Amino acid sequence: MPELLFGLDSSKPFTDQQIIGHNRWHPDIPPAVTVKPGATFRAHCREWFDGAIHNDDSAEDILNAPLNNVHTLSGPFAIEGAEPGDLLIVDILDVGPIPQEDSGPLAGQGWGYTGIFAKLNGGGFLTDQFPDAYKAVWDFSGQSATSRHVPHVKYTGIVHPGLMGTAPSPDLLGKWNAREAALIATDPDRVPPLALPPQPDGAILGSLSGAEFDRVAAEGARTAPPRENGGNQDIKNLTKGTRVFYPVFVPGANLSFGDLHFSQGDGEITFCGAIEMGGFMDLHVDLIKGGMETYGVSENAIFMPGNTDPQYSEWIAFSGTSVTLDGEQRYLDSDLSYQRACLHAINYLTKFGYSPEQAYLLLGSAPIEGRLSGVVDIPNSCATVYIPTAIFDFDVSPSKSGPVQIDPGMGAPHASF
Repeated sequence: MPELLFGLDSSKPFTDQQIIGHNRWHPDIPPAVTVKPGATFRAHCREWFDGAIHNDDSAEDILNAPLNNVHTLSGPFAIEGAEPGDLLIVDILDVGPIPQEDSGPLAGQGWGYTGIFAKLNGGGFLTDQFPDAYKAVWDFSGQSATSRHVPHVKYTGIVHPGLMGTAPSPDLLGKWNAREAALIATDPDRVPPLALPPQPDGAILGSLSGAEFDRVAAEGARTAPPRENGGNQDIKNLTKGTRVFYPVFVPGANLSFGDLHFSQGDGEITFCGAIEMGGFMDLHVDLIKGGMETYGVSENAIFMPGNTDPQYSEWIAFSGTSVTLDGEQRYLDSDLSYQRACLHAINYLTKFGYSPEQAYLLLGSAPIEGRLSGVVDIPNSCATVYIPTAIFDFDVSPSKSGPVQIDPGMGAPHASF
């Protein structure tokens, strides 16, 4: 096992650990650990809500989830000799649930969860159609996940970090805050909001204290969206064996990561759409000096996926176009097209006995494939969603005899305002 450089005690909150991570992006958050190029190490990662979500049959915890407190990131890790303009190489050698802890109150101790967030507390990709809070708890058995809340499915996890990135420079942080504030100003009362501005309440900033803590808390960017530094990209293919190249914006690069997922479908469509968990990552880091200019990488990460994805070979797929539910034509709106494809898949699964919410939770957490299949044929783009048929314990394909009627079990726990 690689040397453990960022350890977490499952019996203690994130802020009571020996080394404290962070949940905002800012260049002045001090490194928690320093490593040399070529180093291999292990880090523990806390589930993104730090234990606020429970293994039970209620969705009240999802309804009241403390969004100001996320994400609980491990790091920053400074890499000796890294300078702005370099490319940071990060190899994911291994990733998984909390080691040697197969049961307990924390997600990652043999279980994880998926949530549909209430429209008034974050929302999701289909929040207008699903405005209330729901939850599904998933049990882990080796590489597989099953749920008492979404029965008759079992699938191999595609374990990955939802969030990993480098620290922004002061200039880049300023750009983020300015452009997101300008977007918010176009509709400041929108629910859910158009973006999340800096929020001192709930900020965790490593070893900072006093006036420096207050300054950084007031300026720090929220970790919810992906940005030029990588961040919360929620790319399900960042699995074991993946190599990622991150732009370096500050001395030391200051790499941070977390938000581990046991499984996820493309898009993480319920917002808390993956199977969320705590766990560990084994990483190897190195540098390409001057790599940003050499490879034309200035505002994005590049990655080479690992080869450990689930090997599904048969699928049932659904398409959608850029036409709203009330029949309004939009121009090549690929986001809308993917929404429509997901809604078509959800409606189809209800014909077998699932509730719409169970189907929505399934699409967020199962290893579905989402694709932009056509983006040039005006006025309609075409998006598709592919569901592996092998995850079901019944025949999910259309037939002359009609859809099999399954027992949906207790259903997904529901909470509403």
